Amino acid sequence: MNRPLLITDDEVLLYMVSHFRDWLAEEEGVAFDMGRGEFSSAMRRIKTGDLLEQAEMWSLLNKFFDGQMHRQTPVEGAVEAIRAIGEHADVVVLTNLMDFRQEARRLQLADHGIDVRVFTNQGPKGPALKAILDEYTPSRAVFVDDLAQHHGSVAGVAPEIGRLHLCAEPLLAPHIACAHLAGHAHARIDRWDAATPWLIDWLTQNPTDAPIEGPIEGKP
Repeated sequence: MNRPLLITDDEVLLYMVSHFRDWLAEEEGVAFDMGRGEFSSAMRRIKTGDLLEQAEMWSLLNKFFDGQMHRQTPVEGAVEAIRAIGEHADVVVLTNLMDFRQEARRLQLADHGIDVRVFTNQGPKGPALKAILDEYTPSRAVFVDDLAQHHGSVAGVAPEIGRLHLCAEPLLAPHIACAHLAGHAHARIDRWDAATPWLIDWLTQNPTDAPIEGPIEGKP
């Protein structure tokens, strides 16, 4: 029998939003505040208060990943969690970074003690996750991501796997849609210390015996 499989996003393993915010203020004269609502309204010029155009927002995001990825640091408890889960299951990362950044992300994670395969994807993650499942044919599988839309995509193609909505970014967590409340994730847990036993339970039990709902940590 093949091992269970954890498929996790990279932004639940490395802090990004806080470092992105700091870099924007320091280098680009831009304030980032998710308290204003959606990502599309979170970035404004510090001097004028003018909202950035969508194209400029995406340009700055790409610029951050081009030259500032080294700023990203491990999420509290993530390295220990992946190590513990790795005793029970294979672990891979499914990221929406562009394909040419795959090796840089893999090496960065490995430098922090998370030495796993990294799969790249653009757009909804359901089809890419299905391809990973087809390759690994795991006995059980769980998907972890910080964005609700990806849980909806995965639920549509692989409803049998466990889905945990985890957002470790305090600047982001209170302001994003909750996949658990939407019915697309089995739980919302925003801390790795609380998420680890839930994940190990899902990966080591028959999925039909695993809890359908888990504790919700943080705000939806």
